[in-house]
Amino acid sequence: MLCYCGSGTHFDQCCNKYLSGESAAPSAEALMRSRFSAFCLQNADYLLATLHIDKRAKESKKALLRSFGSTEWRSLKVIRSQQGKDGQRQSEVEFAAFYIDGDTSGQLHERSRFLFEDGQWFYVDGDMLPPISLARNETCWCGSGRKIKKCHPE
Repeated sequence: MLCYCGSGTHFDQCCNKYLSGESAAPSAEALMRSRFSAFCLQNADYLLATLHIDKRAKESKKALLRSFGSTEWRSLKVIRSQQGKDGQRQSEVEFAAFYIDGDTSGQLHERSRFLFEDGQWFYVDGDMLPPISLARNETCWCGSGRKIKKCHPE
């Protein structure tokens, strides 16, 4: 099975090693991808463990579980990943995550901030951005594997 994060790599060789605790994500982008996989799998424990401690007090597991609701995360598109330079412990990743909630499809476009502390990356927060437009020849956001023009023609 290919990984939920869209890397094209097998799940066990990609995000599962982070979700299972086998190893820590080596970069902010790897952490962001693994957090997307955790949302797909509704793994609240991983999401809370990789949320920066300063933000964790504001987020309870119960609230996170409620937020899963009927949302089905379908695909992820990494737009830009800016790893901190040598000695910098901060990074940003811009992404668009596509989902279906009931009969409605949607997109979360965010520029996320990450901090490296105690040997691992943590999600800190992010800025919501306007939805991106996908070209008709791109792979469809819904996960069908088809091009948008063949899957969701206008």
